[in-house]
Amino acid sequence: MCNLYPMSYYEFFISFNEGDFYTCHDLLEEIWLTDRQNLFIKGLLHLSVALYHYSYGNVKGAHAMLLSSHTYLSNYDGVYWGVAVSEVVDYIDDCLTIISQLLTEDDCKDWDELPDFPRLYLNIREDGEIF
Repeated sequence: MCNLYPMSYYEFFISFNEGDFYTCHDLLEEIWLTDRQNLFIKGLLHLSVALYHYSYGNVKGAHAMLLSSHTYLSNYDGVYWGVAVSEVVDYIDDCLTIISQLLTEDDCKDWDELPDFPRLYLNIREDGEIF
């Protein structure tokens, strides 16, 4: 198999699907630090940080990172770096809806009482399709 992308990008998909968002950050940061113009990778990186923040109850941090991720990824159409970007942006919209409801509630929830985000599974094939 010929790798079209850096190996850490492929490893990102494994970590993402396992829910290891802390590792996702490290893997994507490795790519982004060598190509700071790649705002697509920065958008995925911010998504990973958002999901990590939410996992331990940092709702405001998750909200900020989801907004940032949405801004970066919305600039891409179709399939980019093997990812159907609209599916990821739709997922971010779903997460932002959940967080917006939490931020408008009067009582502050404990992190272990937060509603779960829907799961997004990412897989990449050489033809760029997500399956």
